[in-house]
Amino acid sequence: MTIDLQNTNIFTKSTKKEYKIKKQFTDRVIQINRVTKVTKGGRAFGFSAIVVVGDGNGVVGHGLGKSKDVASAIAKAIEDAKKNLVRIPILEATLPHEQKGKFGGARVFLMPASHGTGVIAGGAVRAVLESVGVHDVLSKSQGSSNPHNVVKATFDALLQMRSAVTIAKQRGVSLEKVFKG
Repeated sequence: MTIDLQNTNIFTKSTKKEYKIKKQFTDRVIQINRVTKVTKGGRAFGFSAIVVVGDGNGVVGHGLGKSKDVASAIAKAIEDAKKNLVRIPILEATLPHEQKGKFGGARVFLMPASHGTGVIAGGAVRAVLESVGVHDVLSKSQGSSNPHNVVKATFDALLQMRSAVTIAKQRGVSLEKVFKG
């Protein structure tokens, strides 16, 4: 298996020092929450949306948007998610190793699975893993089931993932030495 490290950058730099996104991303709405503010004139309704965007090939981001109507809250969340993109190492449609993530009261455990297992995850964790492009994974979400915290706990676990190539570079050894000791 060869990994091309030259083509890992997903951004192109324009003349105005802005970054434009080259690839197409799919977005998944995790939760839409209606919030109410009681004022002197009555109730003022608003909406907040949490969204995950990903290219299905290891690049993913999450964002939160708030607005008076649902459509603009989702649009704001998508823009926020595209500003927070990260690259996650994927090894043959699964994760490189087991990992635990935590945020607030939510804890998430991710474990690689053999080919054909599918995404064994619920709710917010499933949406994040499918946006990343992982097809075979086992997961367990514990503690808080608040979608905001579960998404951030999943990202915490994914950001701790390291590929064998990264570990070999950090240690200054060959790939064979990483696997065989």
